[in-house]
Amino acid sequence: MSTRAQDIQTLVDLELKKIRDPRVIAHIRQLLVTPTVMMRPWDYGTPGQMFPCWSVLDHPSSNTGIVYCLSGFGPLSPWGLVFLTGKWVSMGMDSGWYGSFLGAYFESFAPTDLPIYHVFKQDGTDYPGVSLTPELDWDSAWQEMNRIRTIDPNGRYHCSHSPDLYEPS
Repeated sequence: MSTRAQDIQTLVDLELKKIRDPRVIAHIRQLLVTPTVMMRPWDYGTPGQMFPCWSVLDHPSSNTGIVYCLSGFGPLSPWGLVFLTGKWVSMGMDSGWYGSFLGAYFESFAPTDLPIYHVFKQDGTDYPGVSLTPELDWDSAWQEMNRIRTIDPNGRYHCSHSPDLYEPS
């Protein structure tokens, strides 16, 4: 199957339709780049093996981005979190590859630019649990979670964005 920049842009656009929060849509659109192919080293194959990866999103402040690649971890997990520059400009580890663009985005550093995080208390298997806070920025949410954990060290608390931000695939 031949991949073109327009095909990849269409895949991204289809996923953006699943987002319910206009702040997230605007943020993603601000970080999107024209899909451009570059060869990236594949760390799991023979030495020097490379695959074509299409850059789709750049987050310069964290030196990370999202690429699309049907080789390597694709086609089941074609969306990868990668470094933009530096020593580790490869396809990275298997734990950084996702089945959807939004899966990669929400696991990246990019959304930490937005105040979309809550502290949740989880009892049993009711993930994500009950939100204990209004929306907070990333750092404030983690500070609040750590504060709560000192008060209730036996509770189960975590920091995450609202599950209502988008429709999971």
